[in-house]
Amino acid sequence: MHRCWSQRKVIRIASVVFVGLGVVILGGCGSGPSRVRAPKINASRAAKDAMSLYDADGDGFLAGAELDKASGLKASMKTLDTNSDGKVDAAEIEARIETWLQSSAGVSQVLCYVTIDKQPLAGATVTFEPEPFLADDIESAVATTNSYGVASPSIPPEQRKQKDMPYGLRLGFYKVRVSLEKNGKQLIPARYNTETILGQQVAGDDPAILSHRIPLDLKSR
Repeated sequence: MHRCWSQRKVIRIASVVFVGLGVVILGGCGSGPSRVRAPKINASRAAKDAMSLYDADGDGFLAGAELDKASGLKASMKTLDTNSDGKVDAAEIEARIETWLQSSAGVSQVLCYVTIDKQPLAGATVTFEPEPFLADDIESAVATTNSYGVASPSIPPEQRKQKDMPYGLRLGFYKVRVSLEKNGKQLIPARYNTETILGQQVAGDDPAILSHRIPLDLKSR
């Protein structure tokens, strides 16, 4: 049975889940202010922009070092690389985006569990930043980890394109950045923030989300 979820109920659920990463899809049921509209993404244009941005050798594929720079895409290979050749082309990116659009999901909520050297990381800022080729279509989301290392990123209210949008973030390819500063000094290695290797696809059929556990396991060295 399809069911609409209120913002209050979703947040209450999030507050008691402390392991892994779950996702609640908030789509278009009902009408009026509670209805969340899916973003309008030109899948073909976004795919072409992705290739233009990351296809350094111009061979029509993203692979190896090119994918390393596109952490949001690299993290999505299980659903993105449909022919299992270890590479990504524009058609595969376009098809994946079309899958999100067909779901009609307006916003989702995720919980991520962050550890460093196998210990929960408290007080860290977790940012889900859209891959640049989606930056005009979906917004960044941010949250701070609690004492269990859990964070539930959400689009800041002032940045939401739909002002009555509930807590959460859009479906999409994201670079994930984890930051923790003390006395003006960054305590987390650059490979997890300014030069992040972390990425995530937010989508109901992403295997990591279906498993209800997407740990962000950081190492201090």
